[in-house]
Amino acid sequence: MALRNDVINSTIGQGSAFEGKFYISGSLRIDGKFEGEIKTDGEITIGHTGRVKTNIFAKSIVVAGTVLGNLRAEEEVRLLETGKVLGDIHAPIVTISRGVLVQGNVIITGGSSKDIKKLIEDSYGGSSGKSAESLGKSDSSKK
Repeated sequence: MALRNDVINSTIGQGSAFEGKFYISGSLRIDGKFEGEIKTDGEITIGHTGRVKTNIFAKSIVVAGTVLGNLRAEEEVRLLETGKVLGDIHAPIVTISRGVLVQGNVIITGGSSKDIKKLIEDSYGGSSGKSAESLGKSDSSKK
């Protein structure tokens, strides 16, 4: 399940439980239960039997199990068919398969480091030359 050429160099296996802080260089696969803090410069994969309660910061994240916490990836978040997330997702690319359950905010940056809200608002304002406020004023004056 690892993306690209990442090698999984740490595993929390099915039936195992880990509580605490886990900072690693490389990739991690969780098929058991984890509660605490995770940071890595590689990929984190939550297998379909994985149960995680933490905020995750990683290069890329794949979720096939259950995550209670926010996901923040430098490159990509992939939510597979059996994935369940209760928390916010923030990444340049987010792939969501059919069957996924998510409750939280999803921010897809498209790789931009600028304020996404402002970019979208500017894109809207630039298309017609009229702002949302001026459209609202003209509508109310017609009544």
